[in-house]
Amino acid sequence: MGKVDFGGVVREVCLAYVPDAVVGDYVVVHVGFAISMINEEEARQTFELMKEAGILDQEWGDTLPSDDKPPGR
Repeated sequence: MGKVDFGGVVREVCLAYVPDAVVGDYVVVHVGFAISMINEEEARQTFELMKEAGILDQEWGDTLPSDDKPPGR
């Protein structure tokens, strides 16, 4: 188990599927499980697409990070 920062919202997630993950890595999380590691550029692109689609509004509401940096670092 480990703590993952989603733009200031910290959640505990299972890291069993990404045993090589270390502090500062980006991971894809689904239903409480980190399912894969991605690089910073992939994280930025995914974050932007989710923001444009309005998906992040459902998760963060008013706490959505305003800068262009994906959450997690």
